[in-house]
Amino acid sequence: MFNNDHEQTNEARPNKSRVFLLKHITQALPDLCGHLIFWSLSLTGTALDLWTKKIVFEYLQTKPDYSVTIIKGFFSLVTALNNGAAFGIVQGQSFLLTLISFFALLIVIAVFLFGSIKNRFYQVTMGLLAAGISGNLYDRIFNDGRVRDFIDVVYWPGKHWPAFNVADSLLCIAVGLILLVGLTQKPCQKHAQQQK
Repeated sequence: MFNNDHEQTNEARPNKSRVFLLKHITQALPDLCGHLIFWSLSLTGTALDLWTKKIVFEYLQTKPDYSVTIIKGFFSLVTALNNGAAFGIVQGQSFLLTLISFFALLIVIAVFLFGSIKNRFYQVTMGLLAAGISGNLYDRIFNDGRVRDFIDVVYWPGKHWPAFNVADSLLCIAVGLILLVGLTQKPCQKHAQQQK
């Protein structure tokens, strides 16, 4: 009789801990709206990046000098292949950059899924980050480690910003939004958002 009661007590404990763990995990996971925001931005942003690269590069193959001026002295479309990171740094390290991009994408997805991010603004920025990383990661894997850039901007007469693409733009927008909110929020607002 005593042994039977003792066995029932031991069986009940794991069930309670499982229920507690399951409840904690489901509370940490994003809701349906969060998933819609993150995945739609990630997939749409990646598709837009790859589509624009394909269209622009195919179009520029038909042009002399492989470039077209959109706004003279300011904005052009060019064909540029970058086997480095941002601003052309770490040139020729395509395997390393592919690994870094792959793990960065995994981290962004993991933070979105398990980081208890309920704030819609941060879900948007995480979606933009995932899209930007995915677009350039695709190029690194399927384009011999070279990322296709095509946007050429002159920021000062004779001075060109390094060519970039839609994925780079999405990454910059996401980082800029995070910095902007981080700098403009008061410490008490940051704490209140973390509590949500």
